[in-house]
Amino acid sequence: MMYHRLTGMRCKYLENPLGIGLEPPFFSWRMESDRTGAAQTAYQLQVTKTDSFDTLIWDIGWVAQGRSDHIVYQGEPLTSMTCYYWRVRVKDENGSVSGWSETARFETGLALQDWSAMWVEPEGEINPKAFQPASYLRKEFESVGVIARARLYVTAHGLYEVYLNGQRVGDQLFTPGNTDVVHRLQYQVYDVTGLLQTGTNCIGTILGDGWYRGAINVASLRNAHGEKVALLVQLVITDVDGMTRIIASDESWKTSTGPIIKSDPKQGEVYDARMEMPGWNTTNFNDDRWRHVHPAEFGYNNLIPSESVPVRKKEMLLPTKILRTPANETVIDFGQNIAGIVQMKVVGPSGTIVTLTHSEVLDKDGNFCLNYFGREVGGPFRQVDVYMLKGDIEEIFVPHFTVHGFRYVKVEGYPGAVTSENFRAFAVYSDMEATGSFACSNEKINQLFRNIQWSMKGNFLDIPTDCPTRERAGWTGDAQIFVHTGSLLMDDAAFYAKWIKDVSSQQYPDGKIRNVVPDKPLSTGKKVESSFNLPPGSSGWGDAVVIIPWTLYQMFGDTTILAQQYESMKKWVDYERCRAEKRHWITKLNPRVWLNPKKNAHQRFIWDTNYHLGEWLEPDMLLKDVWKAVLRNLVLGDPVVATAYYEHSARLLGETAAILGKTEDAAEYLALADNIRDAYIKEFIQTNGTISVYSDKQAPYVRALAFNLYTNALKGKIEKKLVENIEAKNRHLFTGFLSTPFLLSVLSEASETELAYEILLQEENPSWLYAINKGATTIWEDWEGISAEGVPTASQNHYSKGAVASWFFEFICGIQLDPNVPAYKHFFLYPEPGGGITHARAEYRSPYGEIISEWEKLDSGTRYHFQIPPNTTAQVRIRNIQALTQPETAYNFSLTAGCATFDLGSGKYTMVANE
Repeated sequence: MMYHRLTGMRCKYLENPLGIGLEPPFFSWRMESDRTGAAQTAYQLQVTKTDSFDTLIWDIGWVAQGRSDHIVYQGEPLTSMTCYYWRVRVKDENGSVSGWSETARFETGLALQDWSAMWVEPEGEINPKAFQPASYLRKEFESVGVIARARLYVTAHGLYEVYLNGQRVGDQLFTPGNTDVVHRLQYQVYDVTGLLQTGTNCIGTILGDGWYRGAINVASLRNAHGEKVALLVQLVITDVDGMTRIIASDESWKTSTGPIIKSDPKQGEVYDARMEMPGWNTTNFNDDRWRHVHPAEFGYNNLIPSESVPVRKKEMLLPTKILRTPANETVIDFGQNIAGIVQMKVVGPSGTIVTLTHSEVLDKDGNFCLNYFGREVGGPFRQVDVYMLKGDIEEIFVPHFTVHGFRYVKVEGYPGAVTSENFRAFAVYSDMEATGSFACSNEKINQLFRNIQWSMKGNFLDIPTDCPTRERAGWTGDAQIFVHTGSLLMDDAAFYAKWIKDVSSQQYPDGKIRNVVPDKPLSTGKKVESSFNLPPGSSGWGDAVVIIPWTLYQMFGDTTILAQQYESMKKWVDYERCRAEKRHWITKLNPRVWLNPKKNAHQRFIWDTNYHLGEWLEPDMLLKDVWKAVLRNLVLGDPVVATAYYEHSARLLGETAAILGKTEDAAEYLALADNIRDAYIKEFIQTNGTISVYSDKQAPYVRALAFNLYTNALKGKIEKKLVENIEAKNRHLFTGFLSTPFLLSVLSEASETELAYEILLQEENPSWLYAINKGATTIWEDWEGISAEGVPTASQNHYSKGAVASWFFEFICGIQLDPNVPAYKHFFLYPEPGGGITHARAEYRSPYGEIISEWEKLDSGTRYHFQIPPNTTAQVRIRNIQALTQPETAYNFSLTAGCATFDLGSGKYTMVANE
């Protein structure tokens, strides 16, 4: 039976979102078909306020277009607190009309004028230097009549959990999220219709410190956004007659403290079960000893709806071992390094104190350790949860407002034997749907891929953090170098779209971008950078504000994010231009140079001012020695890196302007990029291809090739210099954060795929597989990670070097984006078998559907299997062959010099290449 079915209905990347903003949303869907060559040639989309579709507010009619990604709503303005329904149908290439899709929906949140709730603070006078217990708040109210629907709108200063009549509302964690609350404070919307009861009801909330006043970022400084937690709640109840009633936070709410004595997102939770208050969030509770809250004036201007994916409790892990270490400590091994929490079941006497300390690794002697992290403000780094038993009954402890990076948990004070039956670990991260998978005949490469997946999960908790342990900071450089790979592994579009707006919200007036976002608000008057107190505006890091929106456009077809972020992108490039036109401070010491600071015209396009983080953590620069690079760059800058990124961002900005129809800007910034490229070549690249600064390093050559900083005459020479450098390093990589993601790709583009395989498969340090041989289950921060002697040297969970996974998809299996056609509407299948691997398979669920590329070595050739989703086309290239069983539906077929190229429409194909 032949059929077309429409699936994957999404609004703003989300399935049936609740509480989005009032700006025009965009829609996407996927076409499924059992017929080869199936394609959409037109679509019709309808939006209504009733699921019967009898009265439409927008009917676009038939649009003769094959796109099914990012279709922007163009109907009447949306109204707040309104549920909308939408559906779509399509015509195929034969003119046949599909049935209507299943009805999807979206609901808008509150407009500014809809807010009537009062901000309330539960605390009186406090010592801001001391940890405060979590606050419990409650309010009883009456409900009469038959309820048609009820929506609960909640946000907080700090983190919150909310309950209605004793039931936890929703399953989201770490709400309202991690942002600069001065500019962007998210609120969440919940459908609580089924939780209300006729008569008396009770709302209860718990407030923890969270990122608002808890330890954040590199130095674990506290009170970054404020010193007191606060709550804002608005419950809107609509009855069957259309009458609306609002229950809102105000001075009548009551508050107390309870069993959560401390709740810090980094340092952990202290919970005294003896202080529990059974029924505190129900109507059957006496709150006479609770005090009233304090009204506060914070306003609503910074409130925004939450439009990212929520943070949730995900995979459950069982202990793999219960260890008794040489130091005579009891340690649980969960077998996998994660960011998450531990659930403990325990029975013991009242007042018994159980301490759970979390770490990623054991030391060289097999003992539990945290000292590889060094110290932070206030003392040694800690990830500790403490539970005090109520006593003599089975108790279950799960921390509320903290998360830890760990594989190992040291258990102290546990009454009785520590057994695997009483402990569970749960991974906690933003609930992004997995979209990419990879497997091959080399199990170490498979483990590397799993490590990359786990490092992404461990660091994508509402923002992209560098690690889930010591810093948990939103380093912009890490995020931009991984965004392409991350978008292959998981559907991270909504996640990144939220965070890049956070980045722009903390952009300086002159356009520079922070190295870490979110960080302390600019408006507090305090020091604005807690990231080592290094100056903001580093190249490679600040360029995230340009690279990430552009990548989201390429991967998902998102022109809205380009339009929303355009001014921020432009401000950054203009900042780069301004800094490049300045003279380096050293030139001021020489009056003759001061009179002519840029002695050649091209030098005004060389960015040789400012501090830059640079390549960061190349193999000869371990984390413990990084201060040397910091001092060098503080004095000298890093013009080779900075100018390359300046050109890259200027070019992407020009291309963005062209897409948005800003023709004058497009011409200006593309011309600027050309000038920067020419200046870079003239200043840094010699006629033999040598890059004059850092000529003995691989990174500058990789970056020049990746960013097209060459002439046609120079390209081959630069490639040759890179290969020579790799040969000089005994065919090992020697790159850091910024260029590692491009290394294998530029080698493959230079017809050096076998060398790329050899680098990938190296097992001595520096290499990816060195960590695998050391038992790593996530990606390390620096290449050593654990020394040859078994000594941990840095964080064991940094995702950035895992960007190599894109090469698995794009070269091992050959699934490559067509840069001229976003969202994989058309793509390339250019597999490159090699490296002694006998089988490889990659799957990627693109915005248009599942792409599969698989190959298997045979005695006399290679069998290939491809799946091209409906409504897409692909160009296939297979090299180093003598003959090929050509698919019947292939077109534009060519076999020249052992390379076959041809085009295919949608369908499943198997073919054998003779070699």
